[in-house]
Amino acid sequence: MSTAPHGRLAFLLRWIGLTLVLLMALQIAALVAAWNWSLEPFRQVFVDRLVAESPMALVGLLLMLFGSRLEGNPSRTALRWTTGVLAILLAVAMVVTVPVAVEAERSLMTQMQESEAQIAQQTSQLEQQQQQLQDPAFVDQLIAEAEREGRIPADASDELKKQRAQEFIDTQLKPQLAQAQQQIDQARLGRDLSVQQRRFGGTGRAMVLAVAFVLVALVALV
Repeated sequence: MSTAPHGRLAFLLRWIGLTLVLLMALQIAALVAAWNWSLEPFRQVFVDRLVAESPMALVGLLLMLFGSRLEGNPSRTALRWTTGVLAILLAVAMVVTVPVAVEAERSLMTQMQESEAQIAQQTSQLEQQQQQLQDPAFVDQLIAEAEREGRIPADASDELKKQRAQEFIDTQLKPQLAQAQQQIDQARLGRDLSVQQRRFGGTGRAMVLAVAFVLVALVALV
């Protein structure tokens, strides 16, 4: 490959990389414009956005670094200094982000404990209702209510009454309990996903990105 194509490719990589870094900066600038670090919800949103957008900046810095390498200049050019400084700043931002992410994770765990108590109470109530369906006294109660409401003739046989009561249980009560069980399962799944997402997608991701930005800075400046 000739020098001219190398130069065009290096130029293209530099500007694509700068564009990605600029896009990340614009995303963060939207939050900086409404800065209110004293509020925990703002801190969580800021950290989440910063960690989510940082991979784009990482790719941008790598493209800038590749573009600089393609130029074949062994000295530390302005582009390499810019790439290294930006990588250091982002690495520091990731390190600062980790304690905030850990604090947010602890806050979420506290909320999840309260949610777990509610889920446990709902589960206990649901189990009691499911056991109640097997209670002959409950079936007799359903038959008595159906007779008062005229849904079962009073002179019907006991077998027919029990059959109608069982049909009511199968078509009305059991689907309601199944729906309640599904809602409990969804609530438990949402709780677990929120905790794991905060732990791995927030704290763990910030730590990995911090290491990656440090490596980029070393390659750019050393």
